[in-house]
Parts: sequence; structure tokens; C-alpha cells
Amino acid sequence: MDANSMAILVLLGSFFLMVFLRFPIAYAVALSSVFCLLYQGHNLTTICQQMVKGISSFSLMAVPFFITMGCLMGSGGISEKLIALANACVGWMRGGMAMVNIVASYFFGGISGSASADTASLGSILIPMMVDQGYDDDFSTAVTITSSCEGLLVPPSHNMVIYATTAGGISVGSLFLAGYIPGALLAVTLMIGSYIISVKRNYPKGEKFNIMNLIKQLGISFWALAAVLIVVFGVVGGVFTATESAAVAVIYSLIVSVFIYRGLDWKGVWRVLGDCVDTLSIVMILIATSSIFGFCLTQLHVPDLAASTITGMTNNPILLALLLNLILLVLGCIMDMAPIILIATPILLPIATSIGLDPIQFGIMVVLNCGIGLLTPPVGAVLFIGSAVAKVPMERVVKATLPFYLCMIITLLLITFVPAVSMWLPTVLGGMAK
Repeated sequence: MDANSMAILVLLGSFFLMVFLRFPIAYAVALSSVFCLLYQGHNLTTICQQMVKGISSFSLMAVPFFITMGCLMGSGGISEKLIALANACVGWMRGGMAMVNIVASYFFGGISGSASADTASLGSILIPMMVDQGYDDDFSTAVTITSSCEGLLVPPSHNMVIYATTAGGISVGSLFLAGYIPGALLAVTLMIGSYIISVKRNYPKGEKFNIMNLIKQLGISFWALAAVLIVVFGVVGGVFTATESAAVAVIYSLIVSVFIYRGLDWKGVWRVLGDCVDTLSIVMILIATSSIFGFCLTQLHVPDLAASTITGMTNNPILLALLLNLILLVLGCIMDMAPIILIATPILLPIATSIGLDPIQFGIMVVLNCGIGLLTPPVGAVLFIGSAVAKVPMERVVKATLPFYLCMIITLLLITFVPAVSMWLPTVLGGMAK
């Protein structure tokens, strides 16, 4: 075995060994990179240089702002208002509360950008409400955790910013636009699955549709939904960069949460900012350590080797697209979302573009694959949160989630093989997106 192959073995072997031993992912990434660099005889100052380089990006400045915006709006008393709006829209259907859960996640996801925040915030309200109305607790939890993944696709999503930065040269505005229809498609497929189960189990309907109630709830929820409009239309219209729009959205979210909805006082604001620092520190450490890992991968030509190996298995673009999804799904079972985006994107993006997938389309595929990974053991963070919030054993939640996994896979396949699902909006508004 030559020196290059041995260095790859040290890098990847130590990484997967530490993942298997349940090391924190940031430690696994950093230590495996250190072992590789030491084996190659590099100066360890390279580690510091690459970590600083990894986080010294203007685009990444949007990440802390989006996280802060999500924390402020998520804690600012808007959950109940968005649930009421969703109830006015779809609560009249069979299994109406399941539909409300799914639609509320679409609204809330556009504000928080986090599946975990969605599950913790909406789940703590909706799961007990659904159980009181006669829904099974495991079904209620399954609907909550799967619909929370809509928030990963609906902008503004800090994971999309991370992908755009990692992929290089990707328009954040176009990526934001690309998420709307896939997010809505995921909501529709989950609603279809919920409706079929609701009819089979005779779950209750809600009150009859009332247009005046819908208009009233839209008026109440306008201030929350306007935050999304500020960010997306600001970026797409070229008024702001992604970073500037995120900063404006933080100020707007603070005003709405404290002075309009009054869900937070100033003491609550400081508490929320403390939570933001905790979340942001995790994300930035992952980005910094993944930069070292990416440096090692590039130096060892692992992306080229992986591309040649995968394309050598078959020339069929359909099989290659399915294989890319399979790789991402498997990674999602053992890693969290941000590390997958940071590590897998440089390796898999060249393969995706070689078979005709647009980088923006592939970005939506990556995000949804990672979202499914958040619901799968052994490292399914959202699965664990949902189980804890509902106080339902994880085994029952996984069993109840199986039909919804199918809905999500169908959505993933449509995104993969029907480019217009993700590319239509960026194409139509491409002249505006920056």
C-alpha cells in the first residue's frame, strides 16, 4: 500500500471508528484530520490555518443571524398563532389536526429553519392536543417529526447557506427559491399519507371551513410571516445579500417578539441569545473542523477517487442518482446534518454535475436526505426529541413513522428525477436571484 492510500486509510478509518464509538462528531472530524496530517509529516500549524480559513467567509456570517432569528421568533409567542392559521386552512379535513400539524410546520419552518426547533416548539403543543382529540400518540409524534423536515427546505435555512458556501459559487437566493416547491411537495405527500391513515382509523374532522376566520388568522399571523418575506424577497430581489437580510430579520424578529406579540421580555431575550450561542458554537466548531477534514480529502484526491469509483460501477445516470441518494441516506443514519453537508458535498457534487444534476437541485436533494437522516436511528436527533416531547418509546415512534418514510422517499425521488420541482422557481426568477 502506497503512502497516499495509507493516509486515506488513517483519515477515513479513524473517522468512522470514532463515529462508531460515539465520539462527538466535531472531535471525530478534528482528530482524524490530525492523525492524517501527523502521518504525512505536516506542520500542525496547518490545522489552525485551515480552521480559521473555514470560518472566515462573509457568506457564513448569515448563519448566526438566521439561527438568532429562528430562536427569537420561535420563543416569541408565534407557535400558537401559526397553529391557528393552519387550523383555519386545513383543520376541516378528515384527520384535520394532522393536516394542521403539517401545514403549521411549513409556516413555522420558514421562520425557524430548524427541524429540531419545530418539533420541540410545535410538538409540545400539538401532540397533546391531537391525543386529547382521539389521535394515537405514536401517530401524532410521527406526523410532527416528519413534517418538521419541511423547515429544512423552506427558506431561510442556515443549512442552505452552509451548502452554498461549501459548494462554492452557488447563489443563496436561487437556493432559497428552489426550496419552496419541494417543501410544499413534501407537505402534500405527508398530508396524503396522513389522510389515508386518518380515514382508515376514523380520526375526527375539525370545524367547517370559514373564510372569515382564515382572513382573521392571516391578519394575526402577518407579522410573523413577514419575516420570511423580508429575507427571501430581499435576497432574491437584490436588495440585500443573504448576510444583510439575515441581520435585518434579526432586528425585525426582536421587534415583533418583544413589542408586537409580546411573547418575550428583555430577560427572555437574553435567555434566547444564550441558547443561540450554544447552538451557534456547535455549528461553527463543525464548520471549522470540517474545513481541516476537507483539506485532507482534497490533498489526498479523495473526491476524484470517489468519483471514479462510483462512476466506474455504472454509466447509467439513473442508477448513479439513486446511488448518490443511498450514500446520503446511509450517512444520515450515522452523522448529523451539518457535517454531512460539509464533508459529502465536495465529494459527491462533481458526480452529481457529471450526470446532469444542477448544483442547486443537488443541494435540495442533500438537504432532504439529511432531513430523513434526522428521523432515523442511531443518530436521529429529531426522532429523539419527538420521542422525549411525546413521552412515547422510540421503537413505537419509528414503527408509526414507516408510512411517512415512504412519503418522504417519494418526494425525494420526484426532486431527483423531475428537475422542475426544484429548478422552476429559480429559472423563472433567475434574473432576480443573487
